[in-house]
Amino acid sequence: MTDNTVTGGIAAGNAAAPGAGDGTARRRLPRNWRTLLLLVPAFVIVSLFFLAPLIDVFIRSITDPEPGVQNYVWLFTTDANIAVVTRTFSTAFIVTFSCLLLAYPYAYLMTIVGDRARNALQLFIMMPLWTSILVRTLAWMVLLQDTGPINGLLAAWFGIGPIPLIRTTFGVALGMSQVLLPFMVLPLYSSMSKIDKRLLPAAANLGAGPITRFFTVYLPLSRPGIFSGGVTVFILALGFYIIPALLGSSKETMISALIQQQISVFLMWGQGTALGIFLLVCTILILVVVSRFNKNGSLFPGVDK
Repeated sequence: MTDNTVTGGIAAGNAAAPGAGDGTARRRLPRNWRTLLLLVPAFVIVSLFFLAPLIDVFIRSITDPEPGVQNYVWLFTTDANIAVVTRTFSTAFIVTFSCLLLAYPYAYLMTIVGDRARNALQLFIMMPLWTSILVRTLAWMVLLQDTGPINGLLAAWFGIGPIPLIRTTFGVALGMSQVLLPFMVLPLYSSMSKIDKRLLPAAANLGAGPITRFFTVYLPLSRPGIFSGGVTVFILALGFYIIPALLGSSKETMISALIQQQISVFLMWGQGTALGIFLLVCTILILVVVSRFNKNGSLFPGVDK
């Protein structure tokens, strides 16, 4: 009798357990739903101001002037479009590489100076962000013109000039680099400031020279800042419009100017939106590829994770 009673009690308890669990789940369900309901306003705002326009742009790209993929065929089969796309990506790469060369020593300097000097360096790099891009571009137009101060100094000091600086790829890249430099310096400084400064003396004690210490110790450790700043600058450079329009010429036309031309001048909404969707897809692919490289450390194969 006793064994049967115990066995029956255990079975009853096991049978009651699911019911108790279901009751707990039912009691927790409303609280979870109330938490999820707090996300509804954010989802509605994102849908209205981001997803809905994006969907509308994509629909226009395949329905204007008639349903089909003729706008994308036009994009990939027109020599002028291919030249503009190539120029856009090459200019963005030049700007990214230039910003990296300028920002890397600047960010390193910020990590080795005192607090007062560091604050001054941060102020110098942040001040351009307080000025309109249009104003800065107009200032570059004055500086880079054939009779401007830069050509005047070159003629006075070296007897050279006038050198064509404006309406060239160099002028466009220079203006874009000046605008995008803070977006490279800040991620680099954030990454470099976390590097243990004792690692370089330790590598020197093991017989590593300055170049070896830099390429095997410091550069790999600063890789997150290089990736973050490089991706930010490259993606921002792909969509520039004002600087290429004012400092460049028709030979420096980039995708943004081509989109504006197709929509505002020719009223070809389908072709303009196809260019926009293409630029968006390229940006997403860049983020995916770079995240894979950053995760696997493929750019520094000699360094173990």
